[in-house]
Amino acid sequence: MKDKQVFTLINEQTGNLAFKILPFIDNTHFDYFQRNNYYTLIWILNGSGNLRTGFSEFSFEQNSMFSFAPYQPFMIQAAHCEGIAIFFHSDFFCIHKHQTEVTCNGVLFNNIYQLPIFYIDELTKANFQDIVEKMKIEINNAGIAQYEMLISYMKILLITASRIKSEQLIVKAEEDINEPEILQKLKNVIEENYRSKHMPAEYALMLNISQKALAKLIKQYYQKTFTELITERILIEAKRELYLTNKTVKEIAYELGYDDEHYFSRFFKKNAEISAQQYRETVGFGKAEIDSKNET
Repeated sequence: MKDKQVFTLINEQTGNLAFKILPFIDNTHFDYFQRNNYYTLIWILNGSGNLRTGFSEFSFEQNSMFSFAPYQPFMIQAAHCEGIAIFFHSDFFCIHKHQTEVTCNGVLFNNIYQLPIFYIDELTKANFQDIVEKMKIEINNAGIAQYEMLISYMKILLITASRIKSEQLIVKAEEDINEPEILQKLKNVIEENYRSKHMPAEYALMLNISQKALAKLIKQYYQKTFTELITERILIEAKRELYLTNKTVKEIAYELGYDDEHYFSRFFKKNAEISAQQYRETVGFGKAEIDSKNET
């Protein structure tokens, strides 16, 4: 049995994927680690299984939705799953530039403390299905301001999804009321110090707790090691800088506490599985700069 029709929009200037809707009826598209250079939303309509990310594994059921930033690794393990995947490149819709409008960055994407999974209720399911159908029609029957129409639909979908996930995070926080206060302090000290402090011992000292005890709490509540937690936070900021600015890799490395540009480059490539320069050229602002120079 074959998948249903795929709906794809190509960026005419670059020849790369701009936007895509992929209905799927099995797991063959996602049964190996993905590292897409675009944003990914996956909505599981039927089935259940396990979602593996770079560092963790989570179970899911039908009406789950997953969200992944560019080059964020993931794969799905399931005997059966059916759903819809939506892909969009930053050239098509940049969540950083539209942050005040859609508020999905830090909710759907780039949150190192929260699960990448949330659930869609029946009312929202009908709403999302209607939006997806309108997107399909717009892709197949291109008219005036096609991109603007599709972006309008994307904004509605992302805003709605962000609201749902935010509400579910509040409920979860109330259920996890016994989460140690020290973990909230940890989040604060990471945000204040991740640019200059990268070692677990430094944070344990600031929090006046043993490394072993801190590591145990992080693993229990975030399903990660401390090294994985701080690595993810540094990578998010490095990607943001590569994505939105024309700073050199050396400048970004220095701002993130790395005096040795080459050490930072190796750190980035090891954990992102792509070089910093390649990331810039395929995802962000730097790519636009390169394209602009090539045109002049």
